[in-house]
Order: sequence, then C-alpha cells, then structure tokens
Amino acid sequence: MFTLKNQPSELALVLYASRVAAGFPSPADDHVEGKLDLNQHLIRRPTATFFIRAEGESMKDAGIFDGDLLVVDRAITPRDDDIVIAVLHGELTVKRLRNPKPGWVLTAENPAFPDILLNDAGCDIWGVVTHSIRHHCAR
Repeated sequence: MFTLKNQPSELALVLYASRVAAGFPSPADDHVEGKLDLNQHLIRRPTATFFIRAEGESMKDAGIFDGDLLVVDRAITPRDDDIVIAVLHGELTVKRLRNPKPGWVLTAENPAFPDILLNDAGCDIWGVVTHSIRHHCAR
C-alpha cells in the first residue's frame, strides 16, 4: 500500500520559465528555466517519506480526490491544520488535524463526514501530507 525508499532516483526534466494560464490564454514563451527533478521538489527527507493513494471523497474540499497519490513525510511534527495520515482502530485515514479546545480532532474536508474526536480513540499519526499528485489523463 505504501513505498519506502532510501535514495530517490534522479530524473531531471525540462522546466519552462513561463507560467501557463489557467484562465485566458497568454502568448507562450520558448524560454527554458532549467531542469526540474521531482524528487528534489517533492521529497525533502527521502528516508522519512512514503507514498500512499487516497481513497474516497472525505477530503475533496481540500483538493484530495479518490486515486490521488499522496506524498507523506514522517519527520514533520504534526500541527493544527495539517493534513495527516492517521491510523484509527487499525485503519488508515487521511484527515485534517485540528485542535479546537478541549482536544484534538480529525476533520474531513467534506461536510458529509463527521469529525473524529481523538480523546481515547487510539489514534497514531503516521505523517504529514506534503503534496498530492493527481492523474488527469485517462491513458
């Protein structure tokens, strides 16, 4: 379900200096900024990083959708408002960690899902989600 890897392989691909308009089109530049290695961009601590696929709709309002690949860093200390991977009753879940007084709560980013109070729930935080990768092309 997840992969641990000590040393990421290096693959530097072209990174264009211009940005692409998500609204109205703009003239394209042919200027190459340099090379981009996604390992360097997405993974700060390779030995503490793992990948896991999201399942379900509970985090859709945070932009995490069914099938997205999540990059998770175990070396980051979870804080209020972080999106985390947690183990709850032996099951993995991705939720936002909140600390409204008087205790910690796992909150879905979809109003159809209830909050989970972490008083005696036996929850273990596995890591903080740093990035999500979404597949846009069906082939």
